[in-house]
Amino acid sequence: MAAPGYSIRARLLLGAALVLVAFLVGAGLAVQRAHADSVRAAHFARLQITIYLLLARAELEADGTLVMPAELAEPRLSLPSSGLYAGIVSPLTGQAWRSASTVGLAPPLRGEGVDPGQWRQETIETAQRSYHVVSYGVNWTAASRATPLVLSVAEDRATFDRELAVFARTLWAWLGGAGVLLLGAQILLLQWGLKPLSHVAREIRRIEGGEQARIEGRYPTEISGLTEGLNTLIQQERSRQGRYQEALSFLAHSLKTPLAVLRNALHEPAQLPAAVREQVARLDDIVQHQLGRARASGATKFAPPVLLVPVLDRVRDALAKVHAGKGLAIAIACEPALSWRIEEGDLFEILGNTMDNAAKWARARVAVRAWREAGKLHLQVDDDGPGFADPEAAIRIHVRHDERVPGHGVGLAIVADLVASHHGELAIARGELGGARLRIVLPPP
Repeated sequence: MAAPGYSIRARLLLGAALVLVAFLVGAGLAVQRAHADSVRAAHFARLQITIYLLLARAELEADGTLVMPAELAEPRLSLPSSGLYAGIVSPLTGQAWRSASTVGLAPPLRGEGVDPGQWRQETIETAQRSYHVVSYGVNWTAASRATPLVLSVAEDRATFDRELAVFARTLWAWLGGAGVLLLGAQILLLQWGLKPLSHVAREIRRIEGGEQARIEGRYPTEISGLTEGLNTLIQQERSRQGRYQEALSFLAHSLKTPLAVLRNALHEPAQLPAAVREQVARLDDIVQHQLGRARASGATKFAPPVLLVPVLDRVRDALAKVHAGKGLAIAIACEPALSWRIEEGDLFEILGNTMDNAAKWARARVAVRAWREAGKLHLQVDDDGPGFADPEAAIRIHVRHDERVPGHGVGLAIVADLVASHHGELAIARGELGGARLRIVLPPP
């Protein structure tokens, strides 16, 4: 027996966990990046507003001197090392102003390279810190004189990074919690969804232990075919065992009479050889009959389709050799593509015995026909022999051998048992050739 592999539950849980982790990681990274872009845009927007505040408070004298108030609307610009820094530079005169927050620091404030009316947003890395910087160029006109100015505001990224870190911790904590809850829900769903399989396994163990005869529970449509197939296999196996036991029982019972005749013949030496010959032939017929019944596979849904023409041809060729001296003409009418779901051995037994019986009693002609009609398989064998004196006795099942019509052997009894095991019908009548006609109808397995 092959070692059991991973359970379905373990495979589904592993697959669900991997998909869930991949989804949560992808979603978390996407949300985190979108949040970072949004916060960055908000920071640059605030820096632009700060530049507008600088423009609103800046004054330019007639001689081009830049004048800034001591107090600004943004209080952080007045606090040293507050993290927000501003500067205004006149590239033409070289005059520069910086906010009080820049005392003792050298933030990367631009003084040139920005054209009038141009906005520039950038992130600048220095040896110690990283900054968000917004610069704006403007032409300031005073006393009919235009002076170019570059206004620049820089903000330490520490605040930005802290905001992102807090959001990331919160985001991954919530996603992790959601992932655990979803995985728990998935486990419960899998247990509920796979519960019918556990019930099937439990019923199979009860069948193996002899506590019940078949799978009895009602199951979902996805596995109902499996349970029906298992019940069919169980029924077929029990039928096969029943046939074996029945054949042994009938064999033991049928052997009693020939053995008794042989024991009685021991007291009459003159009749012993003839009695031995007669009873040995009867014993052989009995054994063949019961073995044929035991070998019958019966109707099965799992038999592969068998083409009938090759089987018919092989039986015809064999009979032509056996009865070569009679010069029989054996005609077969069957479509080349006709097939039927039946064990090949059963089909050979049915066709072989019926055609052999016809060949034994035919004078010159045997006609075999096979066709499908209304979903059933029809087999018909005609001969031009004398026919049956008592058709019912010839196909009577379980009749003792010494009660049969003489001269017909056990072949038709075997055929009758096989047909019955396939839930079919066997009929004997007078055929168009003047002799016997055997007609067999087999329903779908």
